[in-house]
Amino acid sequence: MKTCDFLVVGGGVVGLTAARAIARRKLGTVVLLEKEPALGVHTSGRNSGVLHAGLYYAPDSFKAKLCLAGNRMMREYAAAAGFTLRSCGKVVVAPTPAAAPEVDRLYERAVKNGVRVELIDEKRLTDIEPEARTCGKAIWSPDTAVFDPHDVIRHLEADVTALGVDVFKSTELHAVDPGKGEATAGSDRFAFGHLVNAAGLHADRVASLFGAGGRYRILPFKGLYKKIRPGSACGEGVRGIIYTVPDPRVPFLGAQALRDVHGDVIVGPTAIPAFGRENYGVFKGLDVRDSFVMARDVVRMLARNPDGFRNLVFREAPRYTPGGFLKSARELLPRIGPRDLVPFDRVGLRAQLVEKSTLRLVNDFIVESAERSTHVLNAVSPAFTSSLAFAEHLTDRIVSG
Repeated sequence: MKTCDFLVVGGGVVGLTAARAIARRKLGTVVLLEKEPALGVHTSGRNSGVLHAGLYYAPDSFKAKLCLAGNRMMREYAAAAGFTLRSCGKVVVAPTPAAAPEVDRLYERAVKNGVRVELIDEKRLTDIEPEARTCGKAIWSPDTAVFDPHDVIRHLEADVTALGVDVFKSTELHAVDPGKGEATAGSDRFAFGHLVNAAGLHADRVASLFGAGGRYRILPFKGLYKKIRPGSACGEGVRGIIYTVPDPRVPFLGAQALRDVHGDVIVGPTAIPAFGRENYGVFKGLDVRDSFVMARDVVRMLARNPDGFRNLVFREAPRYTPGGFLKSARELLPRIGPRDLVPFDRVGLRAQLVEKSTLRLVNDFIVESAERSTHVLNAVSPAFTSSLAFAEHLTDRIVSG
């Protein structure tokens, strides 16, 4: 039996920053469990690598508050730790006249959130991003940046280890006894004072062991990317990040094109329901029990159409064909041609929470407390950007009881 004051489940960015915040405050001994042989293997390591500025989120939401603070803290962390974070900025464009009014709406929301943004005309847009086009106005967000998620994970792992956190890899949580404060993971048993659930795609399962999160379950969404062929004229003109304005008729943001810290220009991601928590391929990662429940939820959501879910599927399904993906990419880069896009091996999964009774997609971060435990549910974008601020919020919550 191994003993600790805090047992953190999940070695992605939320779990690592939580362990770091607890250890930095010297609140007690910390153990971090990760079921994979390395940290950040799933959602965190497959992140698009955008440090968000906080334009999109409802004012007074956790996302709006923590994204703004997290952006600043991640910049400070990058400067201190020495990993690359490129402040390239982002433009948000209206690809059609019908989308033009959304530029003003998004600008007003960004201002309410305290984000530094500027409305720009077509000439200024061309000066910033020569390949981008907009109908009327666009938004310039100078505080959006790009980074390599794996760099951040490596530095956080070194940090928590130096702070005395015991990291157990290849150690999957199997069972807990909340009353006794005991857990079985891998081949070990752990006695803990408080458990922090940062299990991402498996967070609802871990929460259920404590009787928490019963209103929700995870429905993963799969994100595929493509890369612009090196030397392509349209790719060479991409300097930073280009987004289209969100479509208010559908959940989630639209497509993006960005030049990452390694110089590659990436386009994507898609956003279509997956049928397994680790369903990165067509059949890989499918689980009979999970797949049935997820497929059933998707059918019911298509019928009920909560939050424009049906519109999302109709928008996203064609993007899984070469012609459909190209059409979407042309909203960002009008000159792009079919030979400019080449395969890219990154596939991400969004650990999206769904409310069981209404089948609505949950838009904000959810944190629930239970016996000897705190549970992070719906740690979706901008969770990576928000992570350092989120960790302080979690630690405050644990300390205050």
